[in-house]
Amino acid sequence: MKYRVMLVDDHRLFRKALRLLVESLDRYEVIAEAANGREFLDLLDHALPDVVTLDIAMPEMNGIEAAGLAMRKYPELKIITISTSDDQDHLRQMVDIGVKGFLLKTADPAEVNTALDTVIRGGTCFGGGMAHPGG
Repeated sequence: MKYRVMLVDDHRLFRKALRLLVESLDRYEVIAEAANGREFLDLLDHALPDVVTLDIAMPEMNGIEAAGLAMRKYPELKIITISTSDDQDHLRQMVDIGVKGFLLKTADPAEVNTALDTVIRGGTCFGGGMAHPGG
């Protein structure tokens, strides 16, 4: 059985590179991609993934708003934020919403693998030396 992953990022090249990375891991398959928060929410109604990678800064609807709406509708959804921003306010907002992981886009590919594995098992992962808010 493979875990189903949805990639949400407004940069097509980053999504395609992340897809290659995720699909190189035997346990995962990418079932959908979205370029903004609205597309992500629309896709969730048709293809519920086991885990989502979600950018923060996107057009039409940012990742913070999209994560909040998604988590209200699907409270068990596992989301890992992958962002260029290490802003502690963004991190805190995402954790308050229920996001399970937060990586910087400068992360090593092995960190993505670790984050996926950790979050799938029910844990949390805040990579790149970022402190868990409140901890």
